[in-house]
Amino acid sequence: MGADAQNAFGVYVHWPFCLSKCPYCDFNSHVRHTAIDEERFARAFAREIATTAARTPGRTVTSIFFGGGTPSLMKPQTVGAILDAIGQHWNVDSGVEVSLEANPTSVEATRFAGYRAAGVNRVSLGVQALDDASLKSLGRMHSAQEALDAVAIARRSFDRYSFDLIYARPGQSAEAWTQELEVAISEAAEHLSLYQLTIEEGTPFFGLHRAGKLKTPDEDLARQLYDVTQEVCAAHGLPSYEISNHARPGAECRHNLVYWRGQEYAGIGPGAHGRLDIGGRRHATATDKRPEAWLLRVEDNGHGIATEDLLDSEQRADEFLLMGLRLAEGIDPHRYAALAGRPLDPHRIAALKNDGAIVMDDNGRLRVTQDGFPLLDAVVADLAA
Repeated sequence: MGADAQNAFGVYVHWPFCLSKCPYCDFNSHVRHTAIDEERFARAFAREIATTAARTPGRTVTSIFFGGGTPSLMKPQTVGAILDAIGQHWNVDSGVEVSLEANPTSVEATRFAGYRAAGVNRVSLGVQALDDASLKSLGRMHSAQEALDAVAIARRSFDRYSFDLIYARPGQSAEAWTQELEVAISEAAEHLSLYQLTIEEGTPFFGLHRAGKLKTPDEDLARQLYDVTQEVCAAHGLPSYEISNHARPGAECRHNLVYWRGQEYAGIGPGAHGRLDIGGRRHATATDKRPEAWLLRVEDNGHGIATEDLLDSEQRADEFLLMGLRLAEGIDPHRYAALAGRPLDPHRIAALKNDGAIVMDDNGRLRVTQDGFPLLDAVVADLAA
């Protein structure tokens, strides 16, 4: 990791509104049946940006990510106003990556052109599946053809684009996933995010799964689907650079690398999280999840922060381990030792190496193997103990 990567600073902007709530989603998203006052929210975003920038002077923004929710429900001028505020209060790198998440149901060529004119240079589409039956079961509001049409619009509008798919869906076979993945890769220029379906507590899928009405693949089939994902993507030049993300070399999402490499980022908007280095300490911030409550907090206080914790050395080191081992590049054990004030236990490293779960590469970096990735939580827990 070069000096430029070490100095990376990201800004995450959360737009919390969706047209509907997907039954598997536990993200901070909200459905509103009345019009959103975008101008008022844009003013609040700008104010929170100003307040956060005043606490973090001298930073140069290397990546900006509009997540949600559904950011593509925003007017392009709202996106432009937020980007203007970021540029007004921080330095912005000339090669800044500006990503925006979009749903195929909210994609129009004119809207994408507007986002491009506002400064967005990368989009990530929430496709999730390429067959209509699966899309219906996932609660998506678009068809497979609409999804492919949206990808085509993205291809015309942006040099860089990505889309998401969910696998290990109910009834999905390895053969069907292989075929779907082949189609996806033929449509993807440089990047795919491929997530195993997880049943999150508090979602409608959780209740259905507990009641036996939603059957997901067993452990053996889930592992087979994971292996297919790795093999097919690698064979087509999109190897995994993170446990769920695949890219052609050089096309990795630079903003997400900020998270996984344990670097600094500001969280702006309802329910956004941040990691800021202030006064030599790492601050973990989280804003109010409720959009209207966040709005009032910002208007009253200049920010919507609901909690702010100082991370001690152990917490910082554990977070670095948890996030960094998701990456194919792994971690530098010396950085872990500098954060924790102690090295990783060599006996635990040796045992995990003997089990084939981790390797130490020629540069001294600790990496999880392909066999170890499906057991990542256990590997991290063992090393952190």
